[in-house]
Amino acid sequence: MPDLLIELFSEEIPARMQKRACEDLKKHVTDGLVEAGLTYASAGAFATPRRLALSVEGLLAASPTTVEERKGPRVDAPAKALEGFLRGAGVTKDDLDVRDEKKGQVYVAKITKQGRPAADIVAEVLEKTIRNFPWPKSMRWGNGSLKWVRPLHSILCILTTEEGAEVVPLDIDGIKAGNTVFGHRFMSPKTFTVSSFEAYTTKLKQNFVMLDAAERAEHIWHDATNQAFAQGLEIVEDAGLLAEVAGLVEWPVVLMGDIAADFMDLPPEVLQTSMKEHQKFFSVRNPKTGRIEKFVTVANRETADNGATILSGNQKVLFARLSDAKFFWENDIRTIERDGMESMSAPLANVTFHNKLGSQADRIARIAALAREIAPIVGADADEAELAAKVAKADLSSEMVYEFPELQGIMGRYYAKKAGLSDAIADACRDHYSPLGPSDDVPTEPVSVAVALADKLDTLTGFWAIDEKPTGSKDPFALRRAALGVTRLVLGNDLRLPLLATFAKGNDGADTTDLLSFFHDRLKVFLKDEGIRHDVIDACLVMDGADDITLLVKRARALSATLATEDGQNLIQGFKRANNILSQAEENDGVEYSYGADIKFAEMDEERALFAALDVAETKIKPAMASEDFTAAMSAMADLRGPVDAFFEAVQVNADNDVVRRNRLNLLGRIRDICLGVADLTRIDG
Repeated sequence: MPDLLIELFSEEIPARMQKRACEDLKKHVTDGLVEAGLTYASAGAFATPRRLALSVEGLLAASPTTVEERKGPRVDAPAKALEGFLRGAGVTKDDLDVRDEKKGQVYVAKITKQGRPAADIVAEVLEKTIRNFPWPKSMRWGNGSLKWVRPLHSILCILTTEEGAEVVPLDIDGIKAGNTVFGHRFMSPKTFTVSSFEAYTTKLKQNFVMLDAAERAEHIWHDATNQAFAQGLEIVEDAGLLAEVAGLVEWPVVLMGDIAADFMDLPPEVLQTSMKEHQKFFSVRNPKTGRIEKFVTVANRETADNGATILSGNQKVLFARLSDAKFFWENDIRTIERDGMESMSAPLANVTFHNKLGSQADRIARIAALAREIAPIVGADADEAELAAKVAKADLSSEMVYEFPELQGIMGRYYAKKAGLSDAIADACRDHYSPLGPSDDVPTEPVSVAVALADKLDTLTGFWAIDEKPTGSKDPFALRRAALGVTRLVLGNDLRLPLLATFAKGNDGADTTDLLSFFHDRLKVFLKDEGIRHDVIDACLVMDGADDITLLVKRARALSATLATEDGQNLIQGFKRANNILSQAEENDGVEYSYGADIKFAEMDEERALFAALDVAETKIKPAMASEDFTAAMSAMADLRGPVDAFFEAVQVNADNDVVRRNRLNLLGRIRDICLGVADLTRIDG
């Protein structure tokens, strides 16, 4: 069985496109081969800045010959129907068989499709793949019609068997497939021939090309961390930057350079962001001081001077970039020292947040007022929370954040400290955007929590007030993320925040009931990861305190844990049976059976046992619910499983004696009332 090797060699492929391009090449080629009848054992795709490669092992040498039976019209059908069938099947009348069917004799055509050599199929599939490749952006060059991400120079396409390698005949806009490969652009620009995937990877490495992106990333990280460790330093981890840099080089050479002493006093985040965004440098940190003292760059070649010239050039460019950052930093500090932190917010009065919700300054005023209201609930000082909210977004008008928007909040903390504000206020400037996603850390300091909640709740009530809600997959103002942020802040800090009352203190005109329903929907998505079903949450939503997320989640977790037990599952069935009998009897009798059950009318031991069990459950459930010990309440409810099961097995509810029947129905009413006092079990599926 032959192995297939493909390489598409071009000018530099942007690093951000390489991973997806590997996946697309593998999918389109292998899907096309399988559709044509060529199955395979395994496949792997690889990318460097200048090439996409695909290795397919265990490919069939040819597609199998197939015979398809196609049923045609009846033998007595009109001639035109037969002519149409013959045309569609590509056969003559002499090729048809006649077969007996229930409704008479019909014509049957046997269509034989001869197998085709693998080389012919590969050529067709590869040409179709190249011409229709789904690049995010592509270009044409020269006089041809072919489009590729960058000009395509050569195509390697060979089928390898034990007898040797065969070049697949293919010509796309004058680019003919062959068995030759280019080495590194600078270190080995010559071509060489290959006959298998093993020879391909070996010769590439001999010619200074590492084919596997994971190998390049591993090499970069290994060399960088070793060089840093040798000087008592450490590399600041950045998986995204590592993947990007691995996509920029074919032969990674790690070089470590110095940062000029002029810039050592800049915040580490400024150095790190500037070097990453502009130069694709890794930051090297002193673990003892936390300062960024050096940088690591990755060259794409070895040089006679061991990279000294490359480092010198990079350091000159870096000096210019960091000089700009230092200028922004010093300008911002001068503004704060001269006018104070709040003055930095003044330009935000001219920045529109939303045309229906006013400027950023208007929004800050609303957040400050709301933070003051929330502060007592989270244990923060009201004055401090209000001041923190007023300065939290001041850095948005700073020169540093204008240049590096990703530093918003981070720079706010530095500016607050320079302004002489407390640590709590400074931390709130940094943390009030959090949490931004499901894996982001949740602030725990009271002032930070108050401002973070106020920020997100102002956004939500504001957009609800102007009826700009998320629809379907569209959420341009990230309101789902804001609701998840509020949920995580409340649960992460075990807060008892009444949402409806808090919504009312936000933007006027918001439909608070609808907004609460939106929160409940987001909560279902959030708790799904914990394995808590939607119907369990629905069963808790109808209980008192549904706008208290902490209370609601406690109840839902306890109910979910109870339903995971055998007693809990069986009790649900017993409850539903009792509820169904009651509902039918109440409809027929026109009365509600919810009071008056008396043990003196009990005729059987199972009845009396159920009376006793209900009394015990009630004495446990009521105080447990009052103290919000939902686990104890659910446990006491689950203990009813045995007496309820025994009652239904031994007792006929609809007895002939009317007094006994009503007493038993009222007893079922007690089961219903006790269970519904814990959660609305009618909403549980199953």
